[in-house]
Amino acid sequence: MLPTAPAATTLSLARCWSPPPGIMVAMTTVDAGQHQPALVTAVVHVRWVDEDGNGHVNNAVYLNYLEEARDRVADNLFGRSAADFVIAHVSIDYLAEVTHLDQRVEVDCWVTGHGKSSVRTAEVIRKPDGTLAARAQTVLVPRAAATAGSRPLTVAEVDALVQVGSVSTQA
Repeated sequence: MLPTAPAATTLSLARCWSPPPGIMVAMTTVDAGQHQPALVTAVVHVRWVDEDGNGHVNNAVYLNYLEEARDRVADNLFGRSAADFVIAHVSIDYLAEVTHLDQRVEVDCWVTGHGKSSVRTAEVIRKPDGTLAARAQTVLVPRAAATAGSRPLTVAEVDALVQVGSVSTQA
């Protein structure tokens, strides 16, 4: 059962490393029997305007829902440099339709790994009854303001990733 919240988006932060008092680690079911601790769980209210002519939330809006949690992960891990990160790739599996009658969804996001200049995340969207509505994987890269190209992760960014259990894919 999802909590009732008056605001448009309510965040429940759940860190993978020694959480501060009052912060709980959320467990997300990704596939049968597989659990991952969510770095962030965002409760997003479904608006009537999110629906398309078929009476369900438009597929493009799912990306906005995923962004709610993913942006919070970047903010929590990277602070001011979070704004440097852009999406290089996203893949999404649509598993169940969401409608405004669902009222809200929970979006969990966690880091799955990193490279020299990229961060990989996984996200899921769950309906109030626990049904998995979507599953996504994203690759984020930090931009160099001067060149508008990608830049390597900083030592501080890598340290933050390692602290939450991210594993480097570099040799």
